[in-house]
Amino acid sequence: MDVLWAQGESSVRDVADQLEHPLAYTTVMTTLDRLFKKGILARRKAERAFVYSPVAPNRADLLISALLEEAGHDPDLLNELERKIRLKRKELGK
Repeated sequence: MDVLWAQGESSVRDVADQLEHPLAYTTVMTTLDRLFKKGILARRKAERAFVYSPVAPNRADLLISALLEEAGHDPDLLNELERKIRLKRKELGK
């Protein structure tokens, strides 16, 4: 979502290329599609690919739900989410 908020709109490849921690193209594609189906993202066809853009400003509750749903299918992503949560808790505790 950070990539889309910063760029305004991006293809799956653009989002995947901008991620701090690389994820499989198919993982990014599935996540963007699910966020679209939940109404968090808009998409339009641009040549042979979809281009995604945020529908509204950051809605953390919807984003967290979508991430957890996706993480349930990808153990590596779930581990990465848990790691980031632990780091953020440490930052907040300082």
